[in-house]
Amino acid sequence: MMTVDKSRDRVRSMFGQIAPQYDRMNHLLSFQVDRYWRWRTVRKVRPAGNDPVLDVCCGTGDLALAYHRVTAGRVRVVATDFCPEMLEIGERKKRNAGIDSQLQFMQADTEELPFSNNTFQIVSVAFGLRNVSDTDRGLGEMVRVCMESGRVAILEFSMPQRQPIQGIYRWYFRNVLPKIGQWLARNELDAYNYLPESVGDFPSGQALADRMTQAGLGGVKIYPLTFGVATLYVGTK
Repeated sequence: MMTVDKSRDRVRSMFGQIAPQYDRMNHLLSFQVDRYWRWRTVRKVRPAGNDPVLDVCCGTGDLALAYHRVTAGRVRVVATDFCPEMLEIGERKKRNAGIDSQLQFMQADTEELPFSNNTFQIVSVAFGLRNVSDTDRGLGEMVRVCMESGRVAILEFSMPQRQPIQGIYRWYFRNVLPKIGQWLARNELDAYNYLPESVGDFPSGQALADRMTQAGLGGVKIYPLTFGVATLYVGTK
């Protein structure tokens, strides 16, 4: 199998190019279901107490904003990404929502998070861990900054296991989605061909749960969403 090029410069440049269309394309290509996946995540992995929450590879900040909403601003939420163009859009959403200091956007690489050990009660990532060049290093950093007894939540695309859903979805994912995405969000690095390639190259199901266990998490739970099109993984430090 050909290895997907996930070098930092390529991924940063690619997402910088598609940032202006990123939200619109996500909602369109998922038929708006991506909104439900995030809604489900913040309720399945709901903050308790006042310790902060960290969302890495945050993109334009939708999961971080969902965490801010579900806590009614009671809990500080930090959102990090290494793509400044994505963070600019997140900051704009924050201003438009009238949010002040309880939501903070910060440029940071998930492989080198600038936080102390045991800082956050929840460390989350939505559709971003597969873009980290070294998955295990990124996971290790997420676990490191998570508090003892805190939780790590990973929301990621996956391939449905049941037919005929698997066949239909695989055909859509590999043939229709890249063409629509590239046409509507033109970019030099073919970002919407990268999407099915990166999903196919990324561990899913028990394989990812095992990686989470190796990173220092216990009791890892796997929650398939929407016939297995996406999956939520939750582990406790």
